[in-house]
Order: sequence, then C-alpha cells, then structure tokens
Amino acid sequence: MNYNDLIYSIPAALLAIAGHEFAHGYVSWKMGDPTPKEDGRLSLNPFHHLDVMGTLCLILFHFGWAKPVRINSWYYKDRKKGVFCTALAGPAANFIMAFIGLFGMGLIYKFAAGRAGNLLVYLFHLLNYFAVLNIGLGVFNLIPIPPLDGSKVYGILVHDDENYMEKHVNRYGYFVLAILAVTGILSIPMSLAQNAVVRFMYGIVRLILRF
Repeated sequence: MNYNDLIYSIPAALLAIAGHEFAHGYVSWKMGDPTPKEDGRLSLNPFHHLDVMGTLCLILFHFGWAKPVRINSWYYKDRKKGVFCTALAGPAANFIMAFIGLFGMGLIYKFAAGRAGNLLVYLFHLLNYFAVLNIGLGVFNLIPIPPLDGSKVYGILVHDDENYMEKHVNRYGYFVLAILAVTGILSIPMSLAQNAVVRFMYGIVRLILRF
C-alpha cells in the first residue's frame, strides 16, 4: 500500500469499524440485552471497538474484523431471532455505509466533476475508501469462522446453537484468520465478492442520480 493512501484508509477504517460494532451493540440492546451498554459498546468511538490485528488487516488488505461485542442472548424474548438479527446488524451497517459512500461519490461526480477543489477531491477519495473498506468488512464478517459474525449466523441457522462454531474452532479462529490474511488465500474470492457488491450498489446509485 502507498503510504499516501493512509490519509484515506485510516479514517475510513475507523469509521467502518465503529459503525459495525455500534450496530451489533445497538440491536442487541434494543432486543433487551443490557450487556453492550454496560460494557460501553454503544459508542461510535472507534477506539472502544478496535482489534489491532483486525484493523491492520482492514487497512492493508481491505478486509478485517473488530473486537467482538459481548452479548447475552438469554435476555432476548426470541433467542434465535435475537442472535440472528444482532449478528447480521454489523455487516448490514457496513453495506449501508458503503452505499452512502458510493452515493456521495456519485453526487460529487455528477455535480462537481471538473471543478472540484482540494477538499472535494479528498472527500471523493475518502468516500471511495470508505465504501470499499465497508464492503470488505461486511463481506468478510459473513464468513463462518469465530469471531466473525457469520459463525453466529451459521450456528443458529444450521445447528440452532449460536456458539456451535466457537465450541469447535474458537481456539483457532484468530490464527486461521491471520493465516488467511497473510497468505492471500482469500484475495481472489473476496475481490470477486466485493466487486459484485460494488457493481450492484453503483448501479443503484447511477439509476437514482441518472448519469
């Protein structure tokens, strides 16, 4: 990565992580679980949510993870629904933020192309990184490996046990994720998935803004 890109990727990554983890905590709290609020995770301050390795992977490889929000699903009236909604809240927030980023880029392209000053040029590139990193964070977290959100979704849907994957591979989860990131094994499938999401979202942006 070009070091000049860090002025875009670092703030974009921090915003993406904050939104992702806040969404988990907020949905769990709305479902009746006081744990995220007690732990101080109902916050948009990214430093409340950072996992060092996951953040570095997000900045360097455009996919990563944050420190998981601790939840207690026994507070939910419907545990299966609660776990499912809480787990998907993070990736869903990332996809929403990505769309906002792409929509912002579309507005700049349509109304300020060719006459944008330095601030708008910076904002355009920041929104680009914001969209790409949010899509990377959202897609990556759907993989069913602990502590990623996909492990909760897979466990509750397939085995009716939110902790199924954690019971079987939790000791190795972070190690597996680090290996996947460093070796680049996920580069091609992640790139294909991210590009597909970008094309879909950008197609909607173009349809709305008519350009």
